[in-house]
Amino acid sequence: MDSKNVIAAIALSSAVIVLYSLFFIPEQKTINKDLVEKNKIEQSTDAPKIDQKETLVTISRDEALQLNDRIKFENTNIIGSISLKGASIDDLTFKNYRIELNDETKVTLLGPRNIDEGYLVESGFVTTDKNLDVPNADTVWKVVGNDKLTNKNPIKLTWSNNQGITFEKEIFLDDKYLFSIKQRVINTTNKKYDFFSYGQIIRNQIPDITDFYILHEGLIATLDDELIEEDYDDIQDKKFTRVAQKGWLGIGDKYWITSLIPPKNKEFKTTFDYKNKFRANFIATEPLALNENSSIEEELQIIVAAKRVDVIDGYAETLNIDKFDLVIDWGFLYFITKPLFFGIDYFFKLLGNYGLAIIAVTICIRLVFFPLANFSFRSMAKMKALQPEMVRLKELHKNDKLKLQQEMMALYKKEKVNPMSGCLPILIQIPVFFALYKVLFVTIEMRQMPFFGWIQDLSERDPTSIFNLFGLLPYDVPSFLVIGAWPVAMGVSMWIQQKLNPAPTDAMQAKIFAFFPLFLTVILAPFPSGLVIYWTVNNILTMLQQVFIMKRTTVKTTI
Repeated sequence: MDSKNVIAAIALSSAVIVLYSLFFIPEQKTINKDLVEKNKIEQSTDAPKIDQKETLVTISRDEALQLNDRIKFENTNIIGSISLKGASIDDLTFKNYRIELNDETKVTLLGPRNIDEGYLVESGFVTTDKNLDVPNADTVWKVVGNDKLTNKNPIKLTWSNNQGITFEKEIFLDDKYLFSIKQRVINTTNKKYDFFSYGQIIRNQIPDITDFYILHEGLIATLDDELIEEDYDDIQDKKFTRVAQKGWLGIGDKYWITSLIPPKNKEFKTTFDYKNKFRANFIATEPLALNENSSIEEELQIIVAAKRVDVIDGYAETLNIDKFDLVIDWGFLYFITKPLFFGIDYFFKLLGNYGLAIIAVTICIRLVFFPLANFSFRSMAKMKALQPEMVRLKELHKNDKLKLQQEMMALYKKEKVNPMSGCLPILIQIPVFFALYKVLFVTIEMRQMPFFGWIQDLSERDPTSIFNLFGLLPYDVPSFLVIGAWPVAMGVSMWIQQKLNPAPTDAMQAKIFAFFPLFLTVILAPFPSGLVIYWTVNNILTMLQQVFIMKRTTVKTTI
């Protein structure tokens, strides 16, 4: 049967199956311990070595925080401390984000280097002069002035060696997630030295990751306009090195980013590697000359942030960080995904609920495609009116398929009907569907956001199940049987919509079409509830538009 329904069903079901395989079959990733010795860091011959001292991982987080003196920091978004040993930022908690929806425990990202979950940022200067002492991970810095870092009060750290050289760090914190560090070296001798500025992020182990193909979690950078994404297992196998004139580097989780922005207008070398720990670092390729009785200074930025779009885009603009918005994994449909987020966010600000915002965006999408859908529905109405004649032709030419095809094409031409016209709206919906899934999946704005009733997190699946009557029966069901109220509503709306379309005359096709709503209900049940709400509302709007068009469309056929 040359029905647009067959093509539409195949296209949509194939797309959903592919998406399901991408979203819900994670790739297995493990640390290969045999590669530890193989992956020793290869140091450049034109720059000194960044300190790579290893520390045994043996103690708890609380014990580690008590080992060294610390400078506390806090603003409205983050709280934590800086270790005076090593001057590393190694303790940071997000004040406004909970680990679980019903748990008040806040998300902690950074941790001291000598615990299993060690994750820290450090910076400084190194030199080619092997006889000169420079600060390292064991250096204990002194505090000058303020003993707490806030967005109004910077702190100053200092350390001097026995060779007449003093190192200083002045650390500033804004009201969100930005640490700005001014690093100085003061020379009180009559000797000259060359110094290279560096920064590095160290993470002891792979965290719990989502491990979906559509989301990158791991080491990331943009270097000279090129986006670099390296998974943890990629770096275990082979280190990455690149020299660039501009950019940034970091380690990204699904909702969090730890990043370094090197000094502006300076060439630097970025390295991602694994040597018992994962490291993302940069080092300047050209030295700063420290003359006798003088000083040098450079500034870099450290951003340890929740991936809020307004925050990330704000830093990209105000700090002129090249392509920093790619911290958020918008995917290859960037041109659809990001505008779609802004549309949802706009309606959220108007309506105060992301579920309502999704519905509002769904209505807007239907309005945009209204002319195209009208054309499609007119054709479908004509096809439905032609069904009796098509049945007659099938019966008349049941033994001559070629003649049947010729007669049907002649009928389509006479009545000006295009059986393929119904496919285009469905095909257009597929990238929108994918883009909306991406928005719900990667943006922290959607995380733990409620709709109404039982939907408390639009980024998670509908938690109810038809198999216990949506919670009315006093027992839980296995996860694969969690088919919630919204997926069921979506399936029902699809079944009703199917009844408005021309019915297949072939018995096998009719059975396939009858099964299709149930198939999609089961497949889409694990998807974010916000996406299922979109699909359900879209079905309802489609039906309303289709009924309206079909009532206005009259067809005269010649039998």
